[in-house]
Amino acid sequence: MNADIVESFAAMVREKGVDKDVLHGIIEDIFGLLVRKKYGEESNYSVVVNMDKGDIEIFLIREIVEEVEDPEKQISLEEVERLGNEDELDIGDEYVEQLKLSTFGRRLINLAKQSLNQRIREIEKEIILTEYNRLLGEIVIGDVYQIRKNDVLVNHNKNELILPKEEQIPHERYHKGHTIRAIVKEVRRGKSGPEIIISRADNELLKRLIEIEVPEVYDGIIEIRKIARQAGERAKVAVESMDKRVDPVGACVGMKGVRIHSIIKELAGENIDVFPYAEDPVLLISRALAPGKLKNIEIDPENRNAIIYADSSQAAVIVGRNGVNIRLAMEISGYNIDFHRIEKEIEDYDEEVELIECKAELGAEVYDKLIANRFDYVVDALKAERKDLLEIFDDDEEQVNRIIDILKKRMQD
Repeated sequence: MNADIVESFAAMVREKGVDKDVLHGIIEDIFGLLVRKKYGEESNYSVVVNMDKGDIEIFLIREIVEEVEDPEKQISLEEVERLGNEDELDIGDEYVEQLKLSTFGRRLINLAKQSLNQRIREIEKEIILTEYNRLLGEIVIGDVYQIRKNDVLVNHNKNELILPKEEQIPHERYHKGHTIRAIVKEVRRGKSGPEIIISRADNELLKRLIEIEVPEVYDGIIEIRKIARQAGERAKVAVESMDKRVDPVGACVGMKGVRIHSIIKELAGENIDVFPYAEDPVLLISRALAPGKLKNIEIDPENRNAIIYADSSQAAVIVGRNGVNIRLAMEISGYNIDFHRIEKEIEDYDEEVELIECKAELGAEVYDKLIANRFDYVVDALKAERKDLLEIFDDDEEQVNRIIDILKKRMQD
């Protein structure tokens, strides 16, 4: 058993990078436990471990006395003579007895094995915790090996990583054996061992991917100042160049968009807006809301509020699908943004928009009446006197208001 135990620990030193002195101490502790179990808690002993040779020697040290009063620490001269007193020891001397493992019995040997296995498992857990704490915020590449209801289990260097549902990119599909990249987000002690939480939805993943694809970012020539992200939908990245000769946006996008498209592909088609960072909140908000065109921005720095003004036609672009665009702009600027629409004046309306384009919203009957009164274009109807419209529709105020609202909405859009 001696050589097997030492070899198993030596293998851990080689493969896991465990400190040799730590393992040496564990072996001494385990075999010290055997001695205390058999000879008593107060027994005096020494465990010598030679990991290079694979030797473990256990020595029990007792004082030679004429009459034994404390068996844990004493041995009679008569017993010493019986064991073979080669060194001619006498009363008062120390008797050092080398113990063989066979003297401990099967039960204690099994106890030692169990203790060793337990300590080995504890060391392995600590190694995993240390390794992944060092990798916090870094990208790891692993293979999906189990898909569960609320998470996906990923194999990385024979260790189990957990990709929870909330850290996944929405609508992204995972398959067993599929290779994925994610960042190590959290390392914690679980009931059954270390729990390594990884993420594909965290802002840090996008930052690391940009560092990989854009050498200027990795080298510190370009700095990522702000990132806001709705995983799987849209992300905004504010960048700044430390070298005036380097265009930060152009470097991140790459020739014909090759760099940014590589990242978009990795993130399941997530749209990524890259723009120059600005300390001025007005400029930062304006850039963050691009390609929406703003008329004006009012800033309240004290309360971190901003009011933006833009044509109604810009609403869809500025707000974005499900409000994603304006929400990310708020996150990246640190301002709460309130959007006010500016309606176009009638003089600014497109005079070429024909009334037939509004036929579905107006209804066939209303449309036919307007055409019959020579309102062939939307602008014609909007410029008409209200009394003329009321005359056409039998003084029905509600009907006329509905018609005007429909036509204005069409022209604003």
